[in-house]
Amino acid sequence: MQRKNRTQLALGLLLILAAAWLIATRIYPDLDEMFNLVFDWPLWVVISGGLILLIGLLVGAPGMAVPACIVAGIGGILYYCNSSNDWAAWSYLWTLIPGFVGIGTILSGLLEGTFRQEIRHGLNLLVISAILFAIFATLMGGAAFLGDYSDYLPIGLLFLLGLWLIVRGIFRRDRPRQ
Repeated sequence: MQRKNRTQLALGLLLILAAAWLIATRIYPDLDEMFNLVFDWPLWVVISGGLILLIGLLVGAPGMAVPACIVAGIGGILYYCNSSNDWAAWSYLWTLIPGFVGIGTILSGLLEGTFRQEIRHGLNLLVISAILFAIFATLMGGAAFLGDYSDYLPIGLLFLLGLWLIVRGIFRRDRPRQ
């Protein structure tokens, strides 16, 4: 089966599972009430990310790890915003999305057997996400949770970025020029 067909199959299975859940909650309303007592609504977004990953694994499409991590990560952001009632945090929390892509890339490489190739791409995205988060959280007041040390967040990340570039340069393989 081709990769495109597997992805369509995974998406089709996900939609069928969602439809089955909706039908079950219409027939048995107590089922929906029972789960709503246990989970806040953002956790359903996190669970759907896990389902995307599970379906991707079942159909042999480990590349589904990337969208699964994006959906689950956004569900985590929504959970934080909903539980803390801090919806203004979106002004800087969106910067975590490239990091979710990086985690999905690393996970996909691990599942596909191309870990060495994908680790570099994934870590680059994680570093970019951390830098963007530090910048926007500092500008938008989101780093206040650090207290008196919130002014040091960009400085610390600038130091870590410099360290990252040095380590990356040391371990980078030189490619022959053509």
